Amino acid sequence: MSFAPGPADPPGTSRSTSATIQPNILRYLVVVADGRGIDLRPLLKQVGLDETVMRSAALRVSYRQGSAVIRRALELTRDERLGLEVGAAQHLTAWGLLGFALMADDTLRHAIETGVKYQNLSGAMVVWSAGVSEEDGAFVLRADLPDPGMDPAVAGFLVEEGLASVVTLSRLAVGPAFAPRVVEFSCPPPRQSELYGALFSCPVRFGAPADLVVIDPAWARARMPGRDPVTYASTLEMLDAQMASRRDQQDLLEVLEISVAQSLPVIPSFGEQARRHATSERTLRRRLADCGTTYEALAEGVRRERVEQLLLRRELTLRDIARRAGFSDERALRRAVRRWHGTSPVHLREQMLQGARHTE
Repeated sequence: MSFAPGPADPPGTSRSTSATIQPNILRYLVVVADGRGIDLRPLLKQVGLDETVMRSAALRVSYRQGSAVIRRALELTRDERLGLEVGAAQHLTAWGLLGFALMADDTLRHAIETGVKYQNLSGAMVVWSAGVSEEDGAFVLRADLPDPGMDPAVAGFLVEEGLASVVTLSRLAVGPAFAPRVVEFSCPPPRQSELYGALFSCPVRFGAPADLVVIDPAWARARMPGRDPVTYASTLEMLDAQMASRRDQQDLLEVLEISVAQSLPVIPSFGEQARRHATSERTLRRRLADCGTTYEALAEGVRRERVEQLLLRRELTLRDIARRAGFSDERALRRAVRRWHGTSPVHLREQMLQGARHTE
């Protein structure tokens, strides 16, 4: 299915895995896990997200934190289709101001285009694009991964959660009769393919070139029941202000992460980073707090990513990896990997190498 990207594809909607996001997916993941008698709160606390922090409207989590929680939840539930259930559990109210704007929008298509434009404020962990099919004018919404090298299990969860949430939220907006024309997944056919048809109420194809939802023009033109042009316009003004602030925050995080990554195995002190940015430590600390993080958490995230990259290199010993990632010795490396992944470096390496073989 090919489509011509429309005005909903503005520059800057792509994101890197260094970005921070609203934890909407994790909040719904906790709810779904609770329903199965599985408590994910100890895991959230392990990655620095205790219950008090998770209630904060200003909270932002990193892709590393989000991916770690999702990976562990998949292991605990042993449910490969967990993403479908998390997506089906969602509500527009979880998107805050953006959700309010979508409810006040004119048509379903325009609401989806608005969601794509402001996706960096929604908590999405995939990259959305939208456009019109060149064949018959159907409206197409496509989900891409921010990193094609992502853990395959986490990647599958994110795509399924994303497409399921789009259909669920569309039904909440324009009525329970809504159904796409077709939903396409790039993954091979799963063992429980009947679950997809039951959720989407339309043909579902696997092994497709991309992950997407196709919506008939009649549904795309469906009017939003809460449409209000004045409310919509005033809400967009606030969203634009949030986007400008978000870009400034993301620029800061990316610059700091690059600085730490280039300096490893030595991690620059916080004072050194403040001097490099010609600012005071107090101001830099406040700016990071506005991003929902700290320099210590950012540096640890970079070091964690470096360890994971080095573990994929079979020729490196644990001593080599510890030295290159800035750990004092192998024991410090083992403690860090246990804290991050709940397992040993040797076991983690085996898992990662096995996952890499499956994607080849």
